Amino acid sequence: MRIRPAVTGDHRALSAIDTIAVSEPKRRDEIASWIDQGQCHLVEIDGVVAAYGVFTRHFFGHAFIEMLMVGPDHRRRGLGAALIAYFQAMAAREKLFSSTNLSNRAMQALFVKSGFKLSGAIDNLDENDPEVVFYCAPRPGKA
Repeated sequence: MRIRPAVTGDHRALSAIDTIAVSEPKRRDEIASWIDQGQCHLVEIDGVVAAYGVFTRHFFGHAFIEMLMVGPDHRRRGLGAALIAYFQAMAAREKLFSSTNLSNRAMQALFVKSGFKLSGAIDNLDENDPEVVFYCAPRPGKA
């Protein structure tokens, strides 16, 4: 497994593993934008793109995992946890936030397992499915 920043040539492979991008052009445009801004990082297994994540600092000026997507054929293999650990290392000395829908119990469990704590919820983003915000404290002394 190798984690690295995504480049323009990865766009097609990233879009292919994203369950929303398969049918939504807007998501494919978002992926292109994340790549262009240097915010998209991917997991390769034997040269095949298997997962990706988006790391920003747009959440009230704090580090934020905006997206975490593992391709359907690569789930339950620890790739999501590996990306989270990678982002935690990038933000070791700062607050790190992320979020998921209340209905996404698997992602919530992954956040808790990765050392995040529940921080709150935001209503009215997705109808009848609040966004649950998670927080990971800075890790002084780690770079």
